[in-house]
Amino acid sequence: MTDVVEATARPAAASTTEPPPAAPTAAALKELRRPVRGLTVTGVVLGAVGALTQLVPFAGIAELARVLLAPGPLDSGRVVTTALVIAIGLVLGWSCTGAALSVTHVADGKLQAILRRRMVARLGRVELGWYGGTNSGAVRKAALDDIDDLHHLVAHHDVELAGAIVLPLGGLAYLVWVDWRLALLAIVTLPVYLVAYAFMMRGFAEKMTAMDTGFARVSSAIAEFVHGIAVVKVFGRTNKAHEGYRRAVTGYASKYAGWVRPVLRLEAFTSMALSVPVIALAGLLGGTWFVAAGWVEPVDVLAEVLVAVVIPSTLLTINQGLTAQRKAVAAAGRITSLLTTPELPVSTQPREPAGAEVVFDGVSFAYADGAPVLHEVDLVCRPGTVTALVGSSGAGKSTLAKLVPRFHDVTAGAVRVGGADVRDVLPEELYRHVGFVLQDVQLLHGTVADNLRLGRPSATEDELVAAATAARIHDRILRLPRGYDSVIGEDAVFSGGEAQRVSIARALLADTPVLVLDEATAHADPESEAEIQDALSAIARDRTVLVIAHRLSTITGVDQIVVLDEGRVAERGTHRQLLARDGRYARMWSAHHGEGNDA
Repeated sequence: MTDVVEATARPAAASTTEPPPAAPTAAALKELRRPVRGLTVTGVVLGAVGALTQLVPFAGIAELARVLLAPGPLDSGRVVTTALVIAIGLVLGWSCTGAALSVTHVADGKLQAILRRRMVARLGRVELGWYGGTNSGAVRKAALDDIDDLHHLVAHHDVELAGAIVLPLGGLAYLVWVDWRLALLAIVTLPVYLVAYAFMMRGFAEKMTAMDTGFARVSSAIAEFVHGIAVVKVFGRTNKAHEGYRRAVTGYASKYAGWVRPVLRLEAFTSMALSVPVIALAGLLGGTWFVAAGWVEPVDVLAEVLVAVVIPSTLLTINQGLTAQRKAVAAAGRITSLLTTPELPVSTQPREPAGAEVVFDGVSFAYADGAPVLHEVDLVCRPGTVTALVGSSGAGKSTLAKLVPRFHDVTAGAVRVGGADVRDVLPEELYRHVGFVLQDVQLLHGTVADNLRLGRPSATEDELVAAATAARIHDRILRLPRGYDSVIGEDAVFSGGEAQRVSIARALLADTPVLVLDEATAHADPESEAEIQDALSAIARDRTVLVIAHRLSTITGVDQIVVLDEGRVAERGTHRQLLARDGRYARMWSAHHGEGNDA
């Protein structure tokens, strides 16, 4: 029970990951463990044998006492034989237990490798749009924390549980063989603890839910205070801001103490029923009665006490095993949910794009859990041109652009690259034709050269330098301690605008005919923005470029501007044409120009 109480003191903090599946079951865990079932069974059998052999010393000690206390000359031969049997039992027990744990650790390593390979294979086949902030957190939790939760179950729990069950049962069977009354005497204090434990666990699930809710309020109060601390300090309201946190903590502490305090008092008394001194005392008192009644011999009482004092440790192992089982079942549910994530459909009759023209043909799109985002969008982006998508937040710009590299599949209509519907193009072929530079640049932990070569591992040193030069980042790389061999995150730290230019150089090196740029200058300072614009000019040559514009001043020279409004094309044309129409774009430009953001 102490383990359970300690666990409630540290409820899971509010997580950014997906919640576990609605009703995780043992069936999911059983299915995940199927590949290592044979190894697990072998480990359990060895563990059970190892546990049973631990009874040999108990019986041997009783037999030695019987020999030593027997009247007449000492039977030294019987003493030696008994001692040898005890030694053999100990060695056999340790060997079987060690072998069992070795086998189950091999099973654990094999299972982890299998599950991670399955995760990688599955995640490599889901649509790119699935990777949002929430799903990324779920992936990290499943691949790290949840698989770790399976480790104790696979590598330790089964062997320990087998021993915890077999050892007391074998001991009780031995006592029944000696005298059934001794078996009852060995467990005479057990019902006291079981009744108390059942009382302590009443309403455990509801109380845990209440504790989690209370802790979530504490986490929320902390996050609210931390995020607003600058404003709070400026206006001198620090004490006021602490009130929400104090209320949340006080409420949580009050409920927790109100539940745990009486439980701990009860446990403090009832746990004595399973303490070794109490069990030994009960055995000796009962054994004295049995000896006086002539039912057993004094040596048999010794055997009963030795067996009885083992029971508390086995119960503790079983209790810990149940906790591990519950955690593993929940983890298995999340892992199974990840492994059953729908894959991106792949055509059985794939096509290859012929050219770099991008066509949106009556495209409509809605997320699975939301309202439609795009409505019957018709748009043509020709090779060698730059098309800019503009509009207010939520107009559908990013969604429309991400349909080209197939982050999602359209709900209606079609997106074609080089005349081929992107749904009919194999993903690896599509990504050789369509590159993208996202607003939030992701640079991997590795050298600058490795990051640049992600889209084209075979690129030569000269090609690497040419791409970085065109992206206006070559000089900055040369200033790093080890140039292109500098490791990002260690001796290579880039600003937002510099990271964007590294990403652009990566796209240049990949040399895809179609390129999607998602607000490439959103986080850049004015100097970096100018550099990025020069880099984008280099990219646009002989390519079909689709740009999501953050600052209107950066797209005045593009070939085509498309204004989106609530998922529909409101206007299209060049900068001058749209200004002349005095419509939505003109109003956006006026507001933009009035803020002093124009070039």
